[in-house]
Amino acid sequence: MDELVGRLVAEVGIDREVAERSVGIILAFLVKEGPPDKVKALLDRLPGSKAAAQVGAPTFGMGGIMGAGTDLMALGLSMGQVQQVTRIVLTYAREKAGEDAAGEIVAAIPGLSQFV
Repeated sequence: MDELVGRLVAEVGIDREVAERSVGIILAFLVKEGPPDKVKALLDRLPGSKAAAQVGAPTFGMGGIMGAGTDLMALGLSMGQVQQVTRIVLTYAREKAGEDAAGEIVAAIPGLSQFV
């Protein structure tokens, strides 16, 4: 996850702690909302992702994409930064796990494709 966190720090301009928590929130969202077998396969290909997803469990109790967005904005991210962070995380997932694996997850979660 260090490579991904470093990319977020460099490209979005957020600090490392916010980047780490953002990754956790997005991964926890995928775990909760995505097809379990597909998400497990994705996480298996991303070293450190399971621990990050556990840390990123929702704090506001709201589910779905709105809940994840609320949690990300609670870290101080603007809506533009939320979109940018999400795109970078999904791009990273595609790079590491393959287009098919990531694409199936994105397609299965309502509203997530707007961030791709």
